[in-house]
Amino acid sequence: MIPVLDFARFSSGADRAGFVSDLGAAARGPGFFLVSGHGVDEGLIARVFDQAAAFFALPSEVKAPLSISTNPHNRGWAATGTESLDEHSGQVDQKEAFNIGYDLPADDPRVIASEPFRGVNLWPEVPGFRETMLDYFATVQALGVGLMRAVAIDLGLPETRFQRDFDEPMATLRLLSYPASDPSGIGAGAHTDYGALTLLLTDGVAGLQVKPRGGDWIDVPHVPGAFVVNIGDCLMRWSNDIYVSNPHRVLPPAKPRQSVAFFLDPNPDAIIAALPGTGSPKYPTVTGAEYLRQRLDATYAA
Repeated sequence: MIPVLDFARFSSGADRAGFVSDLGAAARGPGFFLVSGHGVDEGLIARVFDQAAAFFALPSEVKAPLSISTNPHNRGWAATGTESLDEHSGQVDQKEAFNIGYDLPADDPRVIASEPFRGVNLWPEVPGFRETMLDYFATVQALGVGLMRAVAIDLGLPETRFQRDFDEPMATLRLLSYPASDPSGIGAGAHTDYGALTLLLTDGVAGLQVKPRGGDWIDVPHVPGAFVVNIGDCLMRWSNDIYVSNPHRVLPPAKPRQSVAFFLDPNPDAIIAALPGTGSPKYPTVTGAEYLRQRLDATYAA
């Protein structure tokens, strides 16, 4: 049910129409697909996982000054037990995370003006951490924008339709660490993602599941080197429900699990409204920043 799509078919021009058709079918069905042939350097991926492990191994008292609660821009460390992605179950996620956003200097006018989601990143004192993460951020942002070109074609729009909406996005690179947990708990509660696309890499430890509409929970397969890509709520709204943002969760793993997620949210001022040709709007118009704030407020009690 969850296909593996070779992005080289699109990026090389060898089979653009076929790739777009396959992506569109997955976006309308399970809302998930795997992407191989993406060209992201294996060495860079390995460094990201190594640097993330080094950060999570630090004592809590060292990580605490980088807490996500110290700033309003969705950056920094989220300790285990501080998030509940399932807004209805009451279960607390058994994971810790570290968020990195679009990097801006402290003297950027948007940072000084405290514009929504325009803040500075928080960096741990782990050698090479900042450089590695910013390299990965830019690389996967470019891949996500490339996938959005295919999305535009599939929806009958100009290929560059989304280019202006993702040139300085509210994208978040999220490093995740799941300890081996009690089976009665949850690694990450059932939820849908907030943005346009999510591009995820895992270490291969099982746990990620998706619930297609009208179906039961199914395991998302692991293909070494391939990104797990899923449709987020923002893109579902943009497509006026043509695309599907399906619930997914992470079961408590039997052994420690590590993953790296890249959430491609649009620019703060991007207008999220039903795209031309998608029918009568099912959702009110909202900006990217307004929508992300609504969703984050539901995740963090404070």
